[in-house]
Amino acid sequence: MDITQLIKKRRAYRSLDQVEINEETVTALAESARLSPSCFNNQPWRYVFVYSKEKLEEVFMALSRGNNWAKRASLIIAVFSTPDNDCRIKGRDYFLFDTGMATANIILKATDMQLVAHPIAGFDEAKIHEVLKIPEEMQVITLLIVGRHASAINPELSDKQMGWEKQRPERLQVNEFIYRNIYEGEGH
Repeated sequence: MDITQLIKKRRAYRSLDQVEINEETVTALAESARLSPSCFNNQPWRYVFVYSKEKLEEVFMALSRGNNWAKRASLIIAVFSTPDNDCRIKGRDYFLFDTGMATANIILKATDMQLVAHPIAGFDEAKIHEVLKIPEEMQVITLLIVGRHASAINPELSDKQMGWEKQRPERLQVNEFIYRNIYEGEGH
């Protein structure tokens, strides 16, 4: 698929159907992260791919109430890292940026595979550390909720979320977030 079409197709849907997750799926998604750029090629990203029914049930217990829709996931990818895994240059930590780029590759690859990969922030990080045995010094940045986009809207969604399922939420126009040559301040 053309990259522009892939970017346009990518959506953070919440209405999911089950899909088979196998080693081929995991490898394809992981390979897309592996090829991502990073500061001095440090590759700070770490992922736990959760797809056994038993372990998914444990992860579901760590989700916030607003993310109950995610219990229909076929795969949840825990995204984590630590500043020690990447560059620190003049007070700037790159681990979040580099892990974000690698994770964006996973999201686009999932889209290419006709899957939804929806990043969420609503989870109990301590519980995720415990359930997935992620060391405490690692920061769990997000969970990617993966499944097949369902044709029917999940009835557990709020009215606002249902609206987002039907139509992409409004996006800023390019001129609202880019500046040419200098930063001119908000609202210019």
